[in-house]
Amino acid sequence: MPRAYSSLPKPREIPWIGSVHRRFRSPLNFFVELRREFGDAARFRIFNERFLLLNDPAAVGEVLVTKQDSFRKGRALEGARLFLGDSLLVSEGPEHTRQRRLIQPAFHRGRIAGYAQVMAEKAAAWRDARQAGEEIDAAQEMNHLTLDVVGETLFGSQVGGQAQEIAAALSEIVENFGRMLLPFWKLMRHLPTPRNRRLAQAQRRLDGIILNLIAQRRAENRDRGDLLSMLLAAEDAEHPEKRLTDREIRDQALTLFLAGHETTANALAWTWHVLAQHEPARQRMKKELDEVLGDGRLPGLEDMPRLRYTTAVLSEAMRLFPPVWVVGRRAVEDVTIGGIAVPRRTIVIMSQYVIHRDARFWPEAERFLPERWLTDAPERPKFAYFPFGGGGRVCIGESFAWAEGVLMLAVMARRWRLEPVAGHPVEFNPTVTLRPKRGLRMIVRDA
Repeated sequence: MPRAYSSLPKPREIPWIGSVHRRFRSPLNFFVELRREFGDAARFRIFNERFLLLNDPAAVGEVLVTKQDSFRKGRALEGARLFLGDSLLVSEGPEHTRQRRLIQPAFHRGRIAGYAQVMAEKAAAWRDARQAGEEIDAAQEMNHLTLDVVGETLFGSQVGGQAQEIAAALSEIVENFGRMLLPFWKLMRHLPTPRNRRLAQAQRRLDGIILNLIAQRRAENRDRGDLLSMLLAAEDAEHPEKRLTDREIRDQALTLFLAGHETTANALAWTWHVLAQHEPARQRMKKELDEVLGDGRLPGLEDMPRLRYTTAVLSEAMRLFPPVWVVGRRAVEDVTIGGIAVPRRTIVIMSQYVIHRDARFWPEAERFLPERWLTDAPERPKFAYFPFGGGGRVCIGESFAWAEGVLMLAVMARRWRLEPVAGHPVEFNPTVTLRPKRGLRMIVRDA
């Protein structure tokens, strides 16, 4: 007999509004405290919405894989539809399957091998533009760098001159994802507040840039072999009703600009941060880079199997600082998950940040230990580590992100190390991704 949802433990809540204050004041601490106090399952409420926090990897696997048809995207991405349209990130059912099939060829291994060259060259340009003693915001630098990579590899466009403008506009949207969890979000966004005006302006800027890019490519009328070419060519499909309009292409482009650079940028930024605190690990990685790339050449996709420790460093950084720190799914029907009867419309929350730091699956869970990825891993549940999600909605660009993270880190870290600026506070800003709240002020030093 499944355990009733109403019998699950819950925190003390304020009448009518529930846990809204704790959830939005400090979401990481809120979920960590629920796990510490109540174990693998706890319920809470935000206004009239029911939530279920799951901390058991087996139950996470049920939601994301074996019973995924009983769920759809959570509340934040429901709100994101206002900005991203019916794109891959927010679409559901057969439409999601159709879009994924359309976009998947852009991420086949053969294409990623070509992208790898661009990734390494962009990283080398960044490396060569740095000077010892220079102070930078590593988070901002990685954001602009990965945006430039996505612009060229997926859209055949040199966005370098617009990278700062695009990044600022995308950041404005990302910073509003948390507000989309609120029940009155769709009404609140119409209020003439400064924040809403900035958000509307950001959307207009992005629309202008992306629609202009689409218009240029239509006028050019040639296949560059990138994602944008695939989306444009899809208009010649056998079924006219399935042709992509400019708006549909804009939705996909905006989504992939956002998802394609935001996660890797945060992964790289937090990797710089954690390496600065663990000099032996940085030196071991540098030794590997010198051995594998001894002639000074840029790495390619074929080098990744030999960059084992570099990959382990990135893997461990994403364990402690997962770029996507939480996943939500709304039940579309009554369903049993982990022996719990989950009522229809309940939003199930699964936090990578919480599970990745669970000592049951990760000995010395709070320590940065890249070596744990080099030995025969102990038997741990599959979803004890899921930085890119799982199931039918696993990140379509997972292999792209791994290549980008490892190869760009290899190029940059062989020449430079980054030293934290003394006194600069490092705090989490958990929006849809795990960002550093005030950036990461760091000083460039010789490696």
